[in-house]
Amino acid sequence: MKAIKVKDLALDLLFAVIGAALVGAGVSIFTVPNDIAPGGVSGAATALAYITPIHVSAWNLIMNVPLLLGAWKLLGRHSLVFTLISTALLSLFIELFERFVPGYSNNVLLASVFGGVLTGLGVGILFLRGLSTGGTDLAALMLHKAFPNVPNGVLLLICDAAVVLFAVCVFRDIEVALYSTITIYVSSKVIDALAQGVDYAKVIYIVTSEGEKVNAALCQYTDRGTTLLPAVGGYTMNNKQVIITVTRRNVLSQTLRVIKQADPRAFTFVTDSTEVHGEGFKLDD
Repeated sequence: MKAIKVKDLALDLLFAVIGAALVGAGVSIFTVPNDIAPGGVSGAATALAYITPIHVSAWNLIMNVPLLLGAWKLLGRHSLVFTLISTALLSLFIELFERFVPGYSNNVLLASVFGGVLTGLGVGILFLRGLSTGGTDLAALMLHKAFPNVPNGVLLLICDAAVVLFAVCVFRDIEVALYSTITIYVSSKVIDALAQGVDYAKVIYIVTSEGEKVNAALCQYTDRGTTLLPAVGGYTMNNKQVIITVTRRNVLSQTLRVIKQADPRAFTFVTDSTEVHGEGFKLDD
């Protein structure tokens, strides 16, 4: 049991380093040199660094400390420790990249896109282990305690919008908001894609009169389990079966081909599933 805990801690630390490094690169190389403030503490730090002699990395740390102190009761010891580690690592990487890697400022649009990609990858990697770099996530968490009926996503959006508005006032340029919005959008899409990619699957529903034949073909050629439900056709009132199976998206076309070969008249529809628990997918501890 102890070995498992040590392994989990090591993985948490590894993901914290990689995630913080990617976010730090996105901020230092792409967003800061172009005065892009894509929400969050890093966005506020970018604006504050513009009007003060304090670096973005230092502002990131200074602003996160009170947020961590305010949310420590809500996080739990493990989350608090690794949020502190991730926050410190992010400030470190922002400073390192700022000193040793030249910033990109040839095209603001490209900078906003690639800044969003890198920060989204970094935050997404942290999310895979249940980690974060603090920031407006913590602010939204504390606000949710005061306004429990408001969804966390709405509170987070309000926090990020306030940061962008603050940056527009500091830089006195409406384009800051436009490019920051692009970065936020790209980042959120990358985070979603990374989070969904772990367990993203397709659920296939098959309505057929050849239930045994289709089921046998699926079990033989797809190596996936099935569930059979009795059904009655609403128009014909004939007995049918509904077969449910879950497959990876990269083998969806092969699975549909197997179904068609077994019963060309089968009625089939497919839905997305962003998380699947069970044999062949994610096994719960």
